[in-house]
Amino acid sequence: MITNLFPASQSFLNGLQLIEQSVTTASEQMSSGLKLNVASDEPDQISSVLQLRANISQNNQILTNLGAVQTEANTAGQVLESATELMDQAVSLATEGANSNTSASTDQTLADQVQNILEQMVNYSVTNVGGRYIFGGDDDQSPPYQLDLSSGNGVDQLTTASATRQIQDPAGGTFSVDQTAQQIFDDRNADGTYATDNVFASLNTLLVALQNNDSTAVANSISSLQAANTHLNASLSFYGNVQDLLQSATDYANNNNVQLQTQLGQEQDADVTSAALELTQGNTQLQAAYSMEAKLPTESLFSYLPPA
Repeated sequence: MITNLFPASQSFLNGLQLIEQSVTTASEQMSSGLKLNVASDEPDQISSVLQLRANISQNNQILTNLGAVQTEANTAGQVLESATELMDQAVSLATEGANSNTSASTDQTLADQVQNILEQMVNYSVTNVGGRYIFGGDDDQSPPYQLDLSSGNGVDQLTTASATRQIQDPAGGTFSVDQTAQQIFDDRNADGTYATDNVFASLNTLLVALQNNDSTAVANSISSLQAANTHLNASLSFYGNVQDLLQSATDYANNNNVQLQTQLGQEQDADVTSAALELTQGNTQLQAAYSMEAKLPTESLFSYLPPA
């Protein structure tokens, strides 16, 4: 192919194009703060940058999930602390009612207080955080219990879902984060009968005994109330352990985020000082090149051919 440019002219244009490209790249780095604005900037590094960005996105999602569960675990811990205090009150009321000299009116007054405690326990079992019944297990959109003083343990069980939810640990593992209301308040034997440490059943037994002014039955209820309180404390310990695991996982994820952001910065962030110097030098070179442009020869080979 015949060109109408001398080699010097072609070389000049090629050099000018390189300078303009360098100025454009430096300008983009200055404005964006990134040395990788498009894949063609550093093709060999783009896959590493994309992977780091994906890891950061996943890590941030884990942090969000941990934060949501942390709120639920904190609420569960507060609820169970209050529940154990209520059971302490119930034991005190039972101790008072176990006195054979108490009158029927006194026992009825004590019964009213126990009924209030049972009602509060039911309210605790349906604690809702962010639209979730936190003791509902896998069926967290439905209340697990409601008060029913005509039933054997004073409540109706509305759901039977187990708790299988696991939260992802940023270190790579998973762990359980909740218990069901049945596990906490309505412990059952293998045959479905009420366990000795059943919170609802022990309170309802005390309530019926007081209503019947039966001091012997009231006294007999104390051991099951104490067992139920021990059971509540075990659930409280479970959530205390969950809180510790969540905090450790959150700390790990935050530290991991710092490391990932640092790695990403090393891969994609521009050296603004170098980019500014390159931009200045490029613009200087462009000005010099444009000033030389007028001195370039304008004739082609055809300028020396005789006229036809």
